[in-house]
Amino acid sequence: MERRPRRNRATAAIRNLSQETHVTASDLIFPLFLLEGNNNRTEVASMPGIHRLSIDLMLKEIEACLKLGIQGFDVFPVVEESYKDKMATKSYDKSFFYLKALETIKKEFPEAMIVTDVAMDPYSSDGHDGIVENGQILNDETLEVLGKMAVAQAETGIDMVGPSDMMDGRVGYLREVLDDAGFHNVGIMSYTAKYASAFYGPFRDALDSAPKFGDKKTYQMNPANRKEALIEAELDFIEGADVMMVKPALAYLDIISDLKANYDLPIAAYNVSGEYAMIKAAGLKGWLDADRARDEALMSIKRAGADMILTYFAKEYMESKIANSQF
Repeated sequence: MERRPRRNRATAAIRNLSQETHVTASDLIFPLFLLEGNNNRTEVASMPGIHRLSIDLMLKEIEACLKLGIQGFDVFPVVEESYKDKMATKSYDKSFFYLKALETIKKEFPEAMIVTDVAMDPYSSDGHDGIVENGQILNDETLEVLGKMAVAQAETGIDMVGPSDMMDGRVGYLREVLDDAGFHNVGIMSYTAKYASAFYGPFRDALDSAPKFGDKKTYQMNPANRKEALIEAELDFIEGADVMMVKPALAYLDIISDLKANYDLPIAAYNVSGEYAMIKAAGLKGWLDADRARDEALMSIKRAGADMILTYFAKEYMESKIANSQF
């Protein structure tokens, strides 16, 4: 035999030298859940190891992550029911704790890359990503609320807004209102291909943001559709997205690969709460080696073409690699 591929697998040193794909701290964005108040910490029951944090504790968490080399953070607000209304008015109220916290984070850690969530559901009494009227989600009317939200977030000094709502035309609309307000340097990380997935359950537990009726299938994508993701991507590209995201990640590696092959923009992938919870739960049961499964999952997302990975594993992954002297 002229070719024996096993020769490049013979020792750990050879395997390391011939490894094609590497996941490093610069690939990772750590999603964080923000609570109102101070000295507040509650674990998300369906996401072992992940906590909702008040701003004082979140600052400590970000500092610890920066020391591990993680520079990207996506901050989501946990909004009490009493603050919610049909028009999500708290989302652009400058006195609201979320916007004040973002400003504090950027002042404390200007070197951190902070992404925000642009969608109505955390603030909506209906729990949907858009304005609800007669059981329908209104698209164009919702854009005005999203625009106010994005500008209010940009005013805090954050780096990128992340429209996760899946309303048609929202990337172009947000780019226009951000530019008109002078925020030419605030990027848009668009949730380009966000599927109506069963893997979001723990996230909705964390934010208490589940829809009060129906589902999100009229605006989030059908998991059966692949070509449709390229339609969404082309629109986001034309409308001015800076980064295009696929969500979830593990069940949609083909979509990540498709976007990477067809567009020169950075591609992000969201390793979502349900994907995290599955590995954690199986590991706690002793059904698999959770650390190895974690590493393999992240590697698969990077191998598929993701330039950025939003993952709840970010901190523990880097802690593990540094402890094992792999970086």
